[in-house]
Amino acid sequence: MRLEQLQAFLAIAQTGSFQQAARKCGVTQSTISRQIQSLEADVGVELFHRTSHAKLTLGGERLLPRVRKICQEWETATQELTDLFAGKQPELCIAAIHSLCASYLPPVLQKFCHDYPEVQLRVTSLGSDRALKVLKDGLVDLAIVMNNRFLTTGKEIVVEVLYDEPIEVLIAANHPLAQHERIPWSELIHYPQVVFKDGYGMQRLVQDKFERLEARLQAALEVNTLDAFRGVVRQGELIALLPHSALMEALQDPTLAVRPLASNSTGAVSDNTGLTRRVVMVTTQDRLQIPPINHFWQLVREDIPPQFQQQRSAS
Repeated sequence: MRLEQLQAFLAIAQTGSFQQAARKCGVTQSTISRQIQSLEADVGVELFHRTSHAKLTLGGERLLPRVRKICQEWETATQELTDLFAGKQPELCIAAIHSLCASYLPPVLQKFCHDYPEVQLRVTSLGSDRALKVLKDGLVDLAIVMNNRFLTTGKEIVVEVLYDEPIEVLIAANHPLAQHERIPWSELIHYPQVVFKDGYGMQRLVQDKFERLEARLQAALEVNTLDAFRGVVRQGELIALLPHSALMEALQDPTLAVRPLASNSTGAVSDNTGLTRRVVMVTTQDRLQIPPINHFWQLVREDIPPQFQQQRSAS
């Protein structure tokens, strides 16, 4: 059973004529006749009385509402696909890490809403691993995350590197570490920290760094929002290692201090490299063919790296 057979059946039922149905379908009358004969052979009953007026048999009457529904569903589906690739999708779903939503992403969102006012933009703040999972599950169209090469591989995956940013230390303004212009690792490892929950890229990055230093990470508390980090650190005891983009509000808060990390070459802890994270944008090849998604992708490529460079030069 083929779709064109059902369309031929519906056309004859609507027009009452094989000849008129053939004109409506843009085929010859003999083609219409063969399609109906094949359909009747498939269902095992005659569907029309062959008279001067093509009248439905009892079997044809029973089949008609089902065929009408199938053809309508097909028309709806093809129209939706046409609209999708013409840029008429109803919504665009983005998953992004918390720091990006709070810093570099808002101007991009505003531009997109201006360019595509008919598309509902939905943005969810998630940890990197979770954001990549919902992307692979098809729940979002695009993710902006901390790079994880184990979760961004696959022929269908497209990855755009946006920027690398330094990891810095968030402390209370009256914390002993605030006396340093740059905080040495040999000093930092002695203080308990507030960290991201397991499953966040930053948690894994910090843990790996401490393991390379052969030092113990004193993770006293786990949180998952930037407000929580600032609130806990403000109390005076705990410190936090956070990316530069997550510290914009803290830089304006007199109760908090932000310090870059220093490299160590002496003492129990030896480290000559800084700590950075790489932020990437991820989607799939097929999604980039859809105009609103492609447009959002281009806006991020054009806007976010220059903004980051400006923020760094001003800090």
